[in-house]
Amino acid sequence: MPRRLQLTRRSVLASCAAFAAANLAPARAVLATAKLDPDWTTSLPPFRIAGDLFYVGSRDLASYLVATREGHILVNGNLATSPPQIRASVEKLGFHWSDLRILLISHAHYDHCAGSAQILKETGAKYMVMDADAASIQSGGKTDFHFGNHPEMLFPPAKVDRILGDGEQVQLGATTLTAHKTAGHTPGCTTWTLNTAVIPGHSEPSYKAIIVGSPNVLSSYNLVDDPKYPQMADDFRRQFATLKSLPCDLFLGAHGGYFNLLEKHTRLKANAANNPFLDPQGYHAYVAEREEAFEAELARQRKARAKG
Repeated sequence: MPRRLQLTRRSVLASCAAFAAANLAPARAVLATAKLDPDWTTSLPPFRIAGDLFYVGSRDLASYLVATREGHILVNGNLATSPPQIRASVEKLGFHWSDLRILLISHAHYDHCAGSAQILKETGAKYMVMDADAASIQSGGKTDFHFGNHPEMLFPPAKVDRILGDGEQVQLGATTLTAHKTAGHTPGCTTWTLNTAVIPGHSEPSYKAIIVGSPNVLSSYNLVDDPKYPQMADDFRRQFATLKSLPCDLFLGAHGGYFNLLEKHTRLKANAANNPFLDPQGYHAYVAEREEAFEAELARQRKARAKG
């Protein structure tokens, strides 16, 4: 099974139903475990993906630094324990943590945003979040439609400085990121796109990068008639339409498992001239597989409801 389709998310719910793997086929249930996936907390040496875009996350929880002359943008603060790892990676690349100006996230789940409050406190960066996820961020997850009543899934609340809408842009210096609302996994799940900068002295051109928020249906989600999120299935379908419409050179995402991070990192180290993250075919195959999995799970749930 390709890495991107393997189980890459594990829950910290020790006694509740599974917080399903982000890349697991959604109809499949998994038992909850009290231990985090070690790839969530094990550091990966930071590296330049292309141009002004750098990887500063762990072996699976992805975090990205966009470096500009006017300061830096960070995408994803990850776990509450992640800020020291992310900071060490940023500084190992030669950048200053205090130069962080903007913090963005893929979606309001603890594994991508629990570290945000600490990062904001340390850097004074401005927090910018998609509209439908802003309340969850500011409540520490208490208003989340699915996990709000699970204490294990809550996180330190953080003030949102700018609420984003679908298609809005975040600009710092000459770099612009566009926020695409790809709802479903959360109501404000966000896929980010940007054109990487051309670095003087380097031969590589500018590339279109996509950081996928999440196209995954957790095994405990109710796609048919969730009273707190009745339009979930419609949102997922809109998400797939959006993802299929976006041009892609560099395929990235909120979890390394989406885009075979570890394998590609190894290949990049072996041959930096042939960037394996340039993978538009892999991107479209991943989106197609996730859409197929979503439709299969929706059909399964509808059939189960019809049987009563």
